Amino acid sequence: MADSGRPLALRISEIFLSLQGESSRVGLPTVFVRLTGCPLRCVWCDTAYAFSGGRTMSLNEILTEVARHGVRHVCVTGGEPLAQPACLALLSQLCDAGHAVSLETSGALDIGAVDRRVSRIVDLKAPGSGESHRNHWANLSQLTPDDELKFVLSDRADYEWARQVIGERQLAKLCPLLFSPVADQLPATTLAEWILADRLPVRFQLQLHKVLWGKIPGK
Repeated sequence: MADSGRPLALRISEIFLSLQGESSRVGLPTVFVRLTGCPLRCVWCDTAYAFSGGRTMSLNEILTEVARHGVRHVCVTGGEPLAQPACLALLSQLCDAGHAVSLETSGALDIGAVDRRVSRIVDLKAPGSGESHRNHWANLSQLTPDDELKFVLSDRADYEWARQVIGERQLAKLCPLLFSPVADQLPATTLAEWILADRLPVRFQLQLHKVLWGKIPGK
């Protein structure tokens, strides 16, 4: 319960069932809970519609809607879900309900209070995003092998930056690493060839939902 005595609530852009399009869970039927609002403005953002709008839902309403879809995997995403403090309670309650829960977060906010049963998919913003100065580097010390670090790359300069960060901070020892090309900016085959040439210890990924449907799930 909130301090006021009212049930905890969150601003929700959408809740929908789709295939997970990214991370090591790619291809799994997943319920997506997209929270409204984000303090970042990455230049290549493909979910700007989640910056505002949505509707207020209590945690019980969210849990009921998630359960209605009848699948185990749940991804809490945004926007930036951690910008709403009640997200922490939602994550824990989803775990308590028996779901396998992942959190997609920009990496600009502290992940330390997230329930450790949650797999945290943390972006590291490359310079091409326009938001690399927002990276909360202290998050790296909190990562476990159950978490993942994602790099969305728009050009060779972003790639070189990511390669340098991985080497200097020995990120491959922390958790799985994911490389994604920005759609319509960096050809997927080009990024794949760079990874192979450098033998980088990363997982190349495309957004499966865009391959299948050409759009963001739920839109």
